[in-house]
Amino acid sequence: MPPTADLESEQQIVVRKSGPLLGEIVVPGAKNSVLKLMAATLLAEGEYRLSNVPDIADVAIMADLLDAIGVSTTISGPNEITMHNGGVIEPVAPYELVERIRASINVLGPLLGRYGRVRLSLPGGDDFGSRPIDMHVAGLEAMGATFEVAHGDVEARAERLHGADITFEFPSVGATENIVTAAVHAKGTTVIDNAAREPEIADLCTMLVSMGADIEGVGSSTLVVHGVEPGSLRSTDHRTVTDRIQAATYIAAAAVAGGELFLRGARREDMEMVLRRFSDMGLRIVDQHHGLTVCSEGRLRSIDVATLPYPGIATDYKPLIVTMLAVADGVGIVTENLYPGRFRYVEELQRLGADIRTDGHHAVVRGLPSLSGARVRAPDIRAGAALVVAGLAAEGETMISGVHHIDRGYDDLVGRLAAVGASIDRI
Repeated sequence: MPPTADLESEQQIVVRKSGPLLGEIVVPGAKNSVLKLMAATLLAEGEYRLSNVPDIADVAIMADLLDAIGVSTTISGPNEITMHNGGVIEPVAPYELVERIRASINVLGPLLGRYGRVRLSLPGGDDFGSRPIDMHVAGLEAMGATFEVAHGDVEARAERLHGADITFEFPSVGATENIVTAAVHAKGTTVIDNAAREPEIADLCTMLVSMGADIEGVGSSTLVVHGVEPGSLRSTDHRTVTDRIQAATYIAAAAVAGGELFLRGARREDMEMVLRRFSDMGLRIVDQHHGLTVCSEGRLRSIDVATLPYPGIATDYKPLIVTMLAVADGVGIVTENLYPGRFRYVEELQRLGADIRTDGHHAVVRGLPSLSGARVRAPDIRAGAALVVAGLAAEGETMISGVHHIDRGYDDLVGRLAAVGASIDRI
């Protein structure tokens, strides 16, 4: 596992303007999937083997959290972990672990559905605006749960959840995941309308079905979960879906530096919309057996982009797109429809010379032929990766601090870029 955040805080990534990138990058498993798969092991006793697991700090933090609850984790091979649920579960998630990772909220559904009670602190994670858990709570209350909030803790109880018809006003990923994992043991049938459709949710549902859950509509906006008896699920082995955000990061790197990369494991079906917009910017992206080839020749073209729920452009792609627009030909407007606070990294890009103006939900990006190296700080995972990408197009040296954010979501970003020709080091 990566080093602890205390050690990471002393480290920096140094990037210099790089010529064309050439070669192959293996895209790791998805952070936004594996953490939820790990939480799902709370639902049934036994031994689980998860493969294609990214070597990222958040996996280590989630393993610590689950260990505190009663599920142990060991590294059993390259990018593989074995998890053991011995049935001795204490459904309490301690603050010192919860506050380090947003995905800790994903223990709520499995613990409440399987054990009838859970206490956890309000979760932490990236700092880019308020992300309340109101929809999680409302959905679980509709299934019979009661909630109390006191002293920063959420405590939920339910003798046994029952099925319900739940319609989300917004397709929340986290709420969809928690309702599904709670519903697998609920009495009766739960129908979730306007459910989030992300590939990571389909990955979670696939694992749950292999454990014995009865779920219809996987991959659609309507999920139907027929509850099974508590204790009837079984442990399973599962391969984590590829990380589409990491794949997009390497596409962005090739876009600003030029060159040709084969991204082994990248899946067009998981990122169709953003690949279409990348093509509009001038990239050539070709489907290959077991991956995608991206080719960048000449300067990018500016486009206008708006973030939307999946299958639209994910907000996690936006820092990468803004960075690409910063060196594209023309003016592009980026509209953030999901998290209004997620332009906080723009000041860091401006330190590199990027011509960006923000106004509420919008960013106007006037492309320049080149950026200028400077000292910058990563404010969150995806913005940190975008700053690394920006450094590939910046004259001189770009020194990025706050790399512990990057380590939370990227499996050896520096090593993978260096292997295809980027001038990049970690010091």
